[in-house]
Amino acid sequence: MQYERLGNTGLIVSRLALGAFTFTQGNRSLSSVYKVGAELADALVNRAIDAGINLFDTADVYADGESEALLGAALRPHRDKIVISSKVGNRSNGQRELTKGCLSRRHILWSIDESLKRLGTDWIDLYIAHREDTCTPLEETLDAFDSVVRAGKVRYLGFSNWSAWTASAAMEIQKANGLAPFTHGQMYYSLLGRDIERDVLPMMARYGLGLTVWSPLAYGFLGGRYTRESMTQADNRFSNFDMLKFDHDKGFELLDLMRKIATARDITVAQVAIGWLLRKQTVTSIMLGATKISQLEDNLGAVNVQLSDEDMAHLDAATTIPPIYATSQWIEPDVRIARALTAGRRPDGAC
Repeated sequence: MQYERLGNTGLIVSRLALGAFTFTQGNRSLSSVYKVGAELADALVNRAIDAGINLFDTADVYADGESEALLGAALRPHRDKIVISSKVGNRSNGQRELTKGCLSRRHILWSIDESLKRLGTDWIDLYIAHREDTCTPLEETLDAFDSVVRAGKVRYLGFSNWSAWTASAAMEIQKANGLAPFTHGQMYYSLLGRDIERDVLPMMARYGLGLTVWSPLAYGFLGGRYTRESMTQADNRFSNFDMLKFDHDKGFELLDLMRKIATARDITVAQVAIGWLLRKQTVTSIMLGATKISQLEDNLGAVNVQLSDEDMAHLDAATTIPPIYATSQWIEPDVRIARALTAGRRPDGAC
């Protein structure tokens, strides 16, 4: 296993982590996702620990809290050597009250205690804002997060699915007011979803934030088992939970390239997708999701994958995102001036 420091903290986490999105005690509100019961959850957790994984991720809304309960039970014998990550702010299927499912002070202080009960622990290592809340002042949210840290219920804070400007504003508010700071962002990042490269990754570098990645296989698509014909079948994930909204035709073109690389290196398509992320120095840890031990075993094998520079170049070229209007992307920077200044010369035409 590979390990990395989480942002600017002293916390060391495994570069592969296990996500518990699929864990359920019977909740079938997302039948294509919630498939892992107690026995299999224990087996997945124990196999992950044996492989050196020390970071485990869940959220209060996964299977309406059942994921936290199952993960907490499976991790209880190992609590002193593992890192638990959970999230707050999304509204579960069972929540209809206006006071729940947001990032208000009231909801955060209530949710942390409920999560601790379900997880069966006195503290959560990483507590993450699951989404932005446009109805609650950012200052209120950040003050509430600071409160749970000072109360000893949380060790580190993070955000998930936030825009770069919101996270930047939050970091400045935290710094100005002496509040517990964010240490990392948990964001969607895959060969089919590289949007965070535009502004989120530069923002994270500016503040020294870590990056944990959810859905490295684009909800399983990059595992290579889907076909153009099976995408609309009722029993697969994309028939009732196609949240990522990527171009399916381009996705299958990418899979053709990934299969060539996988065949040449005697690895699987999924290992190509995860191996691509492991080569990215900006990535701290990658959340693996599994509904079978065999899936987890295959994903764990990615830690030994060594994609070449040529492989990376082909994959990058096949999935390059178009530039947007920004002075650093849409308008090409004047590298001529930068090179001249680096060489100690005054370039012609420099202002």
